[in-house]
Amino acid sequence: MIQVAHHPASGCRRGSAASAIALGVAALLVAGCAQQPVRRAPDAALLQAQATREATLAAQPDWSLSGRIAISDGRDGGSGRIDWSQHGRDFDIRLSAPVTRQSWRMVRQGEHVRLEGLEGGTREGDDAQALLQQALGWVVPVDALAAWVRGMRADPARAQIQFDANGAPALLTEQGWSVDYRAWDSDAAPLPLPRKIFADDGKDRVRLLVDHWNPPSP
Repeated sequence: MIQVAHHPASGCRRGSAASAIALGVAALLVAGCAQQPVRRAPDAALLQAQATREATLAAQPDWSLSGRIAISDGRDGGSGRIDWSQHGRDFDIRLSAPVTRQSWRMVRQGEHVRLEGLEGGTREGDDAQALLQQALGWVVPVDALAAWVRGMRADPARAQIQFDANGAPALLTEQGWSVDYRAWDSDAAPLPLPRKIFADDGKDRVRLLVDHWNPPSP
């Protein structure tokens, strides 16, 4: 298994924060202990605004981001840099741990997914989430996360959503996951985009801090 800057998944313990500082991801871990923003129950106007937002973003399916990520399964975790480029359903996701100098890359083209950088060589399949879980032991809903990171519902008919004081998504509940939006990038295009996204299903956890929303890579 690739060791992507592993540290104990111990919530807000000092040990975890200290490990993260060395990797430059302390903000991701410590922020989880901060006070959560005020949330508003949805009304018709907020839901319509969200639907309009999602339609606008869906019309621009090519995007990319760079930032920092922390993943844990309730016992162990890993953290490092992430660069994510999305082209429709296809993606190229790269994760690296500068301290250990280890990295992996997951690419989907059509119905084919491959995961590179593993001991024992590249693995391939047709299900990104299953491939990642089998190889690294982490549960990450990759397809849904592609929507969540942009403040979108993966399945609007089944998702539950709450909003912050500015009318932006604050908490999204979908597929057994809670997605908490802690900060937004008001300079992103074509609309403000999330900057801090904390997702968990009660056991597994993904925390993402976006440093830059970039134009799509070629």
